[in-house]
Amino acid sequence: MGGNNDIPLLPGQISIGATAGGAALPPSAELAAAPEPEERELEAALRPKNLDDFVGQERVRKQLALVLAASRIRGRSADHVLMSGPPGLGKTTLAMIIAAEMNAPLRISSGPAIQHAGDLAAILSSLTEGEVLFLDEIHRMSRPAEEMLYMAMEDFRVDIIVGKGAGATAIPLELPPFTLVGATTRAGLLPGPLRDRFGFTGHLEFYSVAELELVLRRSAGMLDLKLSSAGFAEIAGRSRGTPRIANRLLRRVRDWALVHGIETIDARTASAALDMYEVDARGLDRLDRSVLEALVGKFNGGPVGLSTLAIAVGEEPETVETVAEPFLVREGLLGRTPRGRIAMPAAWDHLGLKMPGNAVAAAMLPFDEDDRDD
Repeated sequence: MGGNNDIPLLPGQISIGATAGGAALPPSAELAAAPEPEERELEAALRPKNLDDFVGQERVRKQLALVLAASRIRGRSADHVLMSGPPGLGKTTLAMIIAAEMNAPLRISSGPAIQHAGDLAAILSSLTEGEVLFLDEIHRMSRPAEEMLYMAMEDFRVDIIVGKGAGATAIPLELPPFTLVGATTRAGLLPGPLRDRFGFTGHLEFYSVAELELVLRRSAGMLDLKLSSAGFAEIAGRSRGTPRIANRLLRRVRDWALVHGIETIDARTASAALDMYEVDARGLDRLDRSVLEALVGKFNGGPVGLSTLAIAVGEEPETVETVAEPFLVREGLLGRTPRGRIAMPAAWDHLGLKMPGNAVAAAMLPFDEDDRDD
């Protein structure tokens, strides 16, 4: 099952051979600016290349290993796989591992890059037998392309419409068997018919501190860094349960230690480095603290609408809602109520402030996870 390197790729596509080291998609908004080429190469080098090296996600890893082993025994392409979960937990890495385990080439694209059915048809028609097609943010694909994907996944064929109006003709195009790996951070936005066509669905959970320490130990070995156990624990505790963030913080601590001539990184060194990068002991960054400080200092703990809160911190509402809020809510620092956002008791404690009585009453308001106040 070899790749066809002569096939031109559409914008947003990346093609990776069966033995390639693995290229990375652009990072999420959580990581701000796109990394430099050297950082991309380093990030790709830190990715595990097989399931045995993949740390964490024990349940998903075992289930996926069984699916791939059965496919190899049958000598057929693996079932289509859907990976869901927050950014940075390993969805892209698992897609690359699936291709490596099946000894198949990998084609990478994304939902936002496929805005027309013709874009998808061009990708599908260029696939080779057994190839793995990875679609990141698959829930953002256009509806016409989505409907074309139904038949491609189930029957390995698509209908190409030629002409317009009464003279339009549908030409069936047979496709070689392939494996689609879809990744989404918002599984609820996937329509049922598309979700049901995946043979295996895995949801990735946030990592524990112990699991992140294992990720960091592997990365430190590849970067030839010396860290004490306390140093690993310090970085893991500030990584928000996310391996991508853990590896990013490890590289920043490495830079700090290099500049200061420190050979072995301990907890004190890691703490000093991360404090300089404004990542506190709980993993909150500048934006997170700005949201909490505005909520507490300017609005007495809330409730306050999302748009008002965003203006107070000088950010767009979408940035506050998608970048800062998920972690703050998960940590029990911020709450969402029918009347707006409120600071939870843990937020006051984290900022070293005493929670006033009226803020306690606001914190007792019922929550509404689907609230969309302005």
